[in-house]
Amino acid sequence: MATSNIVPELEEPLSSIEKGWKSTHLTQYQGFWLPLKFLSGIMACRERFEACKDDIILNTTPKSGTTWLKALTFTISNRARHDFHNHPLLTTNPHALVPFLELELYADEQIPDLTNLPSPRLFSLHLPYELLPTSIIESNCRIIYLCRNPKDTFVSLWHFLNNLLPEDEPPVPMEEAFELFHGGISPVGPFWEHLLGYWKASLERPERILFMKYEELKEDPTFHCRRRLAEFLGFPFSIEEERQGLVEKIERFCSFESLTSLEVNKSGKTRHGMPNKNFFRRGIAGDWKNHLTAEMSEKLDQLSQQKLEAFGLTFKDVGK
Repeated sequence: MATSNIVPELEEPLSSIEKGWKSTHLTQYQGFWLPLKFLSGIMACRERFEACKDDIILNTTPKSGTTWLKALTFTISNRARHDFHNHPLLTTNPHALVPFLELELYADEQIPDLTNLPSPRLFSLHLPYELLPTSIIESNCRIIYLCRNPKDTFVSLWHFLNNLLPEDEPPVPMEEAFELFHGGISPVGPFWEHLLGYWKASLERPERILFMKYEELKEDPTFHCRRRLAEFLGFPFSIEEERQGLVEKIERFCSFESLTSLEVNKSGKTRHGMPNKNFFRRGIAGDWKNHLTAEMSEKLDQLSQQKLEAFGLTFKDVGK
């Protein structure tokens, strides 16, 4: 891809910097905590990315099932091009097939040429709805947002960010990390405001924004792949495909067990050198109960009720 080194200036001064999680320095911008390492890519993406009407944009908070969503979306939308015997997922990590705009394509002050990619173009973002590129907001491209119970999100994030630390660096204690997360300080957090931005937008434009929950997708992946994802993507399954069990085959092909068994996800690395295995830990709902104290669980439950329930957004509390 052809690139340019033009990066726009910041729209406003950074209000503060918080080291916090040790492995990722965060800076507050327009009410959200952004990774300082990717700030130039975020700003370049917001300024330069031009969405097409057929684009499909996947949005998540970190550690909310992003890798799984990428695998499912890519496989469903490209099933006419690839069969299971020579499928790109067999040799390529889902993050390479559905790249991050702000963390990869626009990172390192580069402006990629995306004009020749086949339609529909698949991209992903961790950005809050309020910080999306204007072209995404104003276009008719489709947005899929996947979120997860805050307790499992926190535990997965804690494991993931500690894995990024040098081997001789002690991990961030869970109690310290919990206070940061509960206080809204996490990558692209506050977590609850991130959710609400997409939730409200999905209520206003449900034909354009699909809001999904990890726990529901985990509980009945066949239904959500067939009746929600495929139809929203514009690639509904035919009666014949359903009769042949294609939905269930895709579900198994993209499952945590299937993806973790592949060599590329055991030993490969991303374009930035991160081991692919870091994106796979347990892939279950309710693991928080093995890590959080009763007090921690109650504090997150109360905060979620305070922040979300007035807007009709609740989570099934798997693990209680």
